[in-house]
Amino acid sequence: MSRADELRLITRIAQMYYLDAMKQSDISDKLHIPQARISRLLKRAIDENIVRISITPPPGVFADLEAEIRDRFGIEEVIVAESISEREEAVLAAIGDAAAHFLETTIADDEVIGISSWSSSLLRMVDAITPIKRVQASKVVQTFGGMGSPTMQSHAQHLVTRLAQLTSAKPQFLPAPGVTGSPESRRVLLDDPFVKETMACFSQVTLALVGIGSMTPSKMLVNSGNAFSREELDELAEHGAVGDMGLRFFDARGAPVITPLNDRVISMTLDEIKASRRVVAVAGGLRKVPAIRAAMAGGYVDVLITDHFTAERLVSGENSPAPT
Repeated sequence: MSRADELRLITRIAQMYYLDAMKQSDISDKLHIPQARISRLLKRAIDENIVRISITPPPGVFADLEAEIRDRFGIEEVIVAESISEREEAVLAAIGDAAAHFLETTIADDEVIGISSWSSSLLRMVDAITPIKRVQASKVVQTFGGMGSPTMQSHAQHLVTRLAQLTSAKPQFLPAPGVTGSPESRRVLLDDPFVKETMACFSQVTLALVGIGSMTPSKMLVNSGNAFSREELDELAEHGAVGDMGLRFFDARGAPVITPLNDRVISMTLDEIKASRRVVAVAGGLRKVPAIRAAMAGGYVDVLITDHFTAERLVSGENSPAPT
């Protein structure tokens, strides 16, 4: 068979398969060619550029942007949600819905889920999840102290309790504040058997759900009473801090920033977060761009769920709002 004849046959098979939507077995019957050869020739159709496959994402899907972030930061998966605006409420709604769908789709049986207590984005995610019937998780572990202002503490309890209900898991609460008044009071709390029991679960976490904080804490965290003062945050910034996960701070390269303030925090450490089998960060918004970039640079994040405004700044290197 000449090359021209071979290419004609490949083209004919490609037309039948891709344009006429025929099964390989039906093509085999019609052309009297073994199905194994049909499969090989369809591969040749791509190799010879007879068939060129293109993907056209629909509106609201940012496949190229997701791929660019994956490649640039070397993380496993990126989900970019469309937000109607850059306002914080709009961003939280978009990434909360996207994170809920991701969790509903990817959660596995016997998963040990770790979740931070005072993250607005994770609270939105939990509120958007529908009950997951196909699997049963093992535990939902609170990874950041959940005691604080009585008017806000219900948010932390709701987040852990509701996610445990949705995944048919056991809730494991961390009955301690996220920030203690002194290193001495922290040491006393760490001796509490219930606190010990929960913190022992940190090494078992297979799915860590984390928010990423900026050097300007969210209203939810501030109102909980588990945030550092402005002076303390300025001290951290002087040491190079650009963001945190559970008040474990890191610099622009993702390296931990260790100061005496670290000895007042009760939460999963950065090393414990990184050791989790899968770390899903749900974060977006202008003020968080440097922190999100640093968290990925530090290798803490396997999956990032963010909004398209934030994603565009992550790849452009821009930290300030686009001109209007």
